[in-house]
Parts: sequence; structure tokens; C-alpha cells
Amino acid sequence: KGMIVTVADDGRQGVDCFSSSLNGFYDVILMDIRMPVLNGYDAAGEIRALPRPDAVTVPIVAMTADAFEDDIQKCLAAGMNGHVAKPVDPQALYDTIRSVLGQS
Repeated sequence: KGMIVTVADDGRQGVDCFSSSLNGFYDVILMDIRMPVLNGYDAAGEIRALPRPDAVTVPIVAMTADAFEDDIQKCLAAGMNGHVAKPVDPQALYDTIRSVLGQS
């Protein structure tokens, strides 16, 4: 699909990758919810709180086996823009990425 991917092993590394990147470097963040060190909810909150313009605009998509409506609402309330249920259906993932990026 022509994507360049950065992998973080835990939530803290994810926040550190984003915070040390150039403004606008990441087009979208795929955020696992159940990670060691810092869970996805807290990692998304820390990213949103960073003092840089893209911290509030970069789309964050939750990726989790927690797929009930209240789980989806919890992700959105934590500052995420979308939700993809595990096991991940590749087409659903690509559709969600296109959607949060405003592409049809």
C-alpha cells in the first residue's frame, strides 16, 4: 500500500517516537490499546497534550479486541479518531485509514 511504518513496542515508545519526530511526519497513528508500560488510552492522551500543532490533528486509530460500542466510545473519548477491531480485517483497516485521512 506504499506506507512507511514505524513500530513501537509499547505505549511509551510510541509517544517518544511521535514527540521526537518532525512536525507533520506521521499521517496516522495506529494505537494498540493493551500495551505494556503505557496503555493506548494514556499514550493517546499524552500525544494529544504535546505542545506541537500536529499533536491535536494527527489521526489516531485504536486497534483492539475490545469492540463493543462502549469500548469504541471510550477510544473516541480518549482523543482517538477511529477504531479497528481485532483480529484486523485488512480492508477494514485501509478503509478506516482513508476515512480518518479524509480520503474517499
